[in-house]
Amino acid sequence: MLDMNVVRRVARTALEEDIGPGDVTSRLVIDAHATALGNLVARERLVLAGLPVASEVFFQVDPALVFEAGCQDGKECSAGERIATVRGSALAILAAERTVLNFLQRMSGIATATRRAVALAGASRVQISDTRKTAPGLRALDRYAVRIGGGTNHRAGLYDAILIKDNHWRIAGGVRAAVERALRARRGDRREGGPVEVEASTAEEVEEAIQAGAEAVLLDNMDRATLERVVTAFRGRVFLEVSGGVREEDIPYVAALGVDRISLGALTHSVLAADMALEVESG
Repeated sequence: MLDMNVVRRVARTALEEDIGPGDVTSRLVIDAHATALGNLVARERLVLAGLPVASEVFFQVDPALVFEAGCQDGKECSAGERIATVRGSALAILAAERTVLNFLQRMSGIATATRRAVALAGASRVQISDTRKTAPGLRALDRYAVRIGGGTNHRAGLYDAILIKDNHWRIAGGVRAAVERALRARRGDRREGGPVEVEASTAEEVEEAIQAGAEAVLLDNMDRATLERVVTAFRGRVFLEVSGGVREEDIPYVAALGVDRISLGALTHSVLAADMALEVESG
């Protein structure tokens, strides 16, 4: 589910950025009392995500606008398919148009890429997950779009999971020292829950992390030979996550190794916006 308090805040910020003191062009060329009908249409095959956000944007511009969804988030839409309609003030519809499309195109692009990645994983039970490489201020929307596409969410931020990255353990005095310190702190503070996960890029670092008591290991940017050796040695002993430089074409291979999760920053940091349009006519 989307937190609608977040949606309202994000929509308000986006509208303030785009409209500012007012849509000068529409004000000059459109009659103030003109009404219109807008059809949101997919221009390519896509997985739809973001309808609640679109609805909120239209509502904030003009609560009198009538927004009707023609399908639901998560649906695979074909090119030319009508997604939703909006009726009411022409000035309001035109003022909301770009902000609505920006949200829908980004979120549907994420959902579409995620659905494709999940399909590439085939029958394996591997999780396809996002990372924290999201657009600033839009993380809740990006993560929602990943879920709509069939993926899972990694940690929401620095506050809700323990992930010891290489910079952490270098400063802390090594992998073992960092893991042992985290485990001690977790035992002494009930607020610090969840498994201790460690980022590792060599087989030696993985072994050190596991011997120290780590419950999950993120296998970061490993070449195939190292990855195969590590997964063969440690599969089933700890939760194994693969991350870093994983391309779409690599997913079937990585999934077949039997790892638990593949995290893909590209789902959200390199979004290819889904192609859709708002076709408006006098009404």
